[in-house]
Amino acid sequence: QFVGIPFAFLFGGLAGRIGARRAIFLGLLVYVGISIFGFFMKNERDFLVLAVLVGIVQGGTQALSRSLFATLIPRDRSGEFFGFFAVFEKFAGIFGPALFALALVVTGSGRNGILSVIAFFVVGGLLLSRGDIEAGQRQARAAELESAATSS
Repeated sequence: QFVGIPFAFLFGGLAGRIGARRAIFLGLLVYVGISIFGFFMKNERDFLVLAVLVGIVQGGTQALSRSLFATLIPRDRSGEFFGFFAVFEKFAGIFGPALFALALVVTGSGRNGILSVIAFFVVGGLLLSRGDIEAGQRQARAAELESAATSS
């Protein structure tokens, strides 16, 4: 948290310049680099560097992903959609360690487990690249207008 909070603001500024999607892509790319660095860790200093790097990217990408998601949902249904978002966060907390454990069992090395999580960053990037953000934002605003018109 100590490292992540200031970098959440810096990522926000970066997103203001290059867009949220590109900033999230950058964060995913840095995560791939962090995973590769983790594979080659040798000592406690490396671990501390790794922890700081994760803090730098985690604060920013998490804040950006939530704010981008918020632009894609009708405001009056945000509870439903963020509940859905939270469920998938829980799945990530299950599938990440499961993939890590599978890689450990199959290869006999925890280092390979570190590399295995790169698959999540790649899949996340592919899904993000295929989404039409502008169309989603238009649909969310149209749903808000429709909801306002029917409630008045």
